[in-house]
Amino acid sequence: MFDSWVQWMILFWTVFMVVMLFIGGFFMFRKFLKRLPKADGKSILDWEEYYINETRHLWPEELKNLLEELVKPVPELFRDVARQKIAAKIGELALEKKADKITESLVIEGYIKATPKRDHKFLRKTLAKKQIDISPYEHLFNK
Repeated sequence: MFDSWVQWMILFWTVFMVVMLFIGGFFMFRKFLKRLPKADGKSILDWEEYYINETRHLWPEELKNLLEELVKPVPELFRDVARQKIAAKIGELALEKKADKITESLVIEGYIKATPKRDHKFLRKTLAKKQIDISPYEHLFNK
């Protein structure tokens, strides 16, 4: 009886560890791919850091708070990564448009472009709650 229980426990622990190693390896491999340099010599993460550093001084406090509110539904473990990706896209748009400060329009456009379609429902709900008109951004939702 005891031997059977121990064998099942060992089998369960082995399966559990293999599954956890696969999950961890998957996320580490994704991070590794983002760190690989592209044709221009910079990786995706290098570009994200560049855009954030170049536009850090352009962010007003109320728009930082809006970004925080928009990334709130992301699990806390992944929230920093999501915030960095979205802020980098917003910074990229700001540099392309030669903006002298980050605007609400840039935050919304950057959020739409940086996130998958499944997150757009939350954005619509949040903007409706804040009474922000989304009609100027409808063309971005459909891409």
